[in-house]
Amino acid sequence: MRSLITGGAGFIGSNLADALIERGDEVTVLDDLSSGKRANLEPALAAGAKLIEGGITEPEAVAAAFADAPPDRVFHLAAQIDVRRSVSDPEFDLRVNVGGTIALLERARADGVGRFVFTSTGGAIYGEGEGRSLPFVETAECEPEAPYGQSKLAAEGYLGLYRRLYGVEASVLRLGNVYGPRQDPALEAGVVAIFCGLMTSGGEPKVFGDGEQTRDYIYVGDVAEALIAAAAAPGVGPYNIGTGIETSVLALGAAIGAAAGVPFEPAFAPARLGEVQRTAIDPSRAAAELGWRPATSLAEGLRLTLATAG
Repeated sequence: MRSLITGGAGFIGSNLADALIERGDEVTVLDDLSSGKRANLEPALAAGAKLIEGGITEPEAVAAAFADAPPDRVFHLAAQIDVRRSVSDPEFDLRVNVGGTIALLERARADGVGRFVFTSTGGAIYGEGEGRSLPFVETAECEPEAPYGQSKLAAEGYLGLYRRLYGVEASVLRLGNVYGPRQDPALEAGVVAIFCGLMTSGGEPKVFGDGEQTRDYIYVGDVAEALIAAAAAPGVGPYNIGTGIETSVLALGAAIGAAAGVPFEPAFAPARLGEVQRTAIDPSRAAAELGWRPATSLAEGLRLTLATAG
């Protein structure tokens, strides 16, 4: 089986590459290395994976990725994921997350790719959970709070369109807050990586607001398994890939401290404008239709993450 992973040098994509290679796949990665790192792919490259440097909005790079080893399936993870940048430059966000997805769908349609799996967002697409029924199910109204979530929702719509018009076998996974080995603490979504790095090096973690805001934290190894399950199943989704459990920032910090054997003593800063206060996503549909369930507890996931930190 030949698999193409866009954004495969990122922390989720590189973990997926390792999992696919372990199953015997021939893997090609398309990544412009703007946020992904070649070092993340060292195990995969050593095992025979190929890296094509380029972005999903670059026609020559996309063509090269499909021509190098025509894929049987595409895992589309490449994206503009910075919520703050999406607010300051929504046109760029649109160009990457929607335009890039359309370019890949066009190529998948032309080449007759057997399966197209798209990673969307469960954390940003539903919007604020305070006062609503949690955890969110896939039929909950989508009320994004930033252009990032809106662009992902628009891209989901194009997957449905290409499925209806051209028969492209495409499915959508809405991911919770993914964490685990190789997560970059420089990215705004990497609170686990940030806290792990600071608490193991003697630094002081920072909490914005009162720390009671909640997220649904899902281990990257479980996400890789969900992506592989979606590629093998006929369903189209969308599928929530999370735990259904709300964990506050303060509880997360305390859990990291317990796993690292250090006290969690954060500094507090003003709340950030537009930040969602509560969210969690229900993975029941993925369990029923993909046979996937989260297998890694937060405590175990943090232990595995800390074991690779630094």
